[in-house]
Amino acid sequence: MRKRALILMLAASVCLTATGCAILYNDFRTPLPSLNVQPGTEARIHVGSSSCTSYVWMVTVGDCSVEAAMKNGNISKIHHVDADIKSYFLGIYTKFTTVVYGE
Repeated sequence: MRKRALILMLAASVCLTATGCAILYNDFRTPLPSLNVQPGTEARIHVGSSSCTSYVWMVTVGDCSVEAAMKNGNISKIHHVDADIKSYFLGIYTKFTTVVYGE
């Protein structure tokens, strides 16, 4: 029984790692699909961000919307949007930050 549990844990770890899901820590930035991006806003004069946090896959608090990030950065025209994601130990604590660039 003990050997079987060990094999199952090892198999789960390999599957999670192989699919890009880090077991202990993730910290990366990725572009988000363009939503209402207006042409002619190449100059990234302002940067705004908004965050939300998830605890133990059960409770999420905060506002990580594009609108909140625009308001925080005083942005009316979007150039592009990125997402910063930090996750610790299989997502027990996860912080998602939306970063908006524009004018």
